[in-house]
Amino acid sequence: MKLNQVIGPQPSGLTYTGKDFHSGGQVKWCPGCGDHAVLNSLHKAMAKIGIAPHNTVVVSGIGCSSRLPYYMGTYGMHTIHGRGAAVATGVKVANPDLCVWLTSGDGDSMAIGGNHFIHMIRRNVDINMVLFNNKIYGLTKGQYSPTSDRGFVSKSSPFGTVEDPFIPGELVFGARGTFFARTIDVDMGLSEEIMIEAAKHRGTSVVESLVNCMIFNNGTHLMYTDRTIRADVTITLRHGEPMIYGKEKNKGLVLDGLQLKSVTIGENGVTEKDILVHDATTESPVLHSMLAMMHTTPGMPLALGVIRNVEAPTYDREVTHQIVEEQEKKPELTLQSYLNSLSSWEVK
Repeated sequence: MKLNQVIGPQPSGLTYTGKDFHSGGQVKWCPGCGDHAVLNSLHKAMAKIGIAPHNTVVVSGIGCSSRLPYYMGTYGMHTIHGRGAAVATGVKVANPDLCVWLTSGDGDSMAIGGNHFIHMIRRNVDINMVLFNNKIYGLTKGQYSPTSDRGFVSKSSPFGTVEDPFIPGELVFGARGTFFARTIDVDMGLSEEIMIEAAKHRGTSVVESLVNCMIFNNGTHLMYTDRTIRADVTITLRHGEPMIYGKEKNKGLVLDGLQLKSVTIGENGVTEKDILVHDATTESPVLHSMLAMMHTTPGMPLALGVIRNVEAPTYDREVTHQIVEEQEKKPELTLQSYLNSLSSWEVK
């Protein structure tokens, strides 16, 4: 729960709907863009979170996804390329009672904004980040991004990229992140559920949303979003529940030495008791990191849902407490008295 904020129905009895968080302006994304689904999920999530629009701020950088503040009936800031995290940090520290959201794309946050991204996470600023990942620079018309796959052909890599991509979850855990979740644009129910959990988390919450770019990278996530195969290639993790997936709910995850392994329940003596139970709150990030990256291993599913959710001190709260403590030590100290205590010269 945020500082001085209540998630859910307010003491005043006010309730909200998704429309209360929509600016009413025309949404100018391409038809079929996955960003529409994320926006809709965010509106619904904010209504259930219950924090008033005037106590909510949405900050963004530059990119297609960063147009989102224009479609929010909240306060908002459309900043500059890669600097959304820095501005959002300033907003939260200046007024810790605000509910601050940051929307950014894989290019905006993983490339020019990479430094701000990791330090926001390292500091554990109480900000909710929605990271739109379409593996392409869409606004600048189709260049490869830091999350594009090796060999990806684009306008800026006509013969295919010769570098490996960032995996956002890996960066989050490398920066000692306390909350990481992943969703897909076509599962709006899951997206809404995750966003609510992100808002409840005290600290930096990163929600990676795999979105489709119809124009420049259509179908990049189809291997996970296709309804006919989704159940067998993705696993939705929920705290305290066994890691079971598949159309028949007969697949699960176990530890094989120091590696995760997918098994079939009922084969080779495997029972449901052998399946790992998800613990999002364990302090060690080792298993969380393995879960976030296991889809890079052939035959392993893509992890969706809240993968990590750990409590830790937040930067904004610590700064606020530090200021209060120092003021209590010297209550008579004001800016004017401090200035008067310094050496001065009279210029004639």
